[in-house]
Amino acid sequence: MDRKQSKNESSEIAGRIYDVSDYKREDHLSSGLATTHEQVSDTYAEGEVKAVVDDVNGRDIELAKERTEEEK
Repeated sequence: MDRKQSKNESSEIAGRIYDVSDYKREDHLSSGLATTHEQVSDTYAEGEVKAVVDDVNGRDIELAKERTEEEK
């Protein structure tokens, strides 16, 4: 493999983005993209553990999580 071919393949891999079909593919790159997409999606859906609001005066105001009746 010469340098030019290697550079083209690297650019092709670096340019890949997640696609729904990555879950069904069995190559290393697709598997990694699918796993990373799932982790990011889960984190986004979960939200921040210790959420705060930035106050105008620079003080963080912690948001209290309301408990449901089942959690009480």
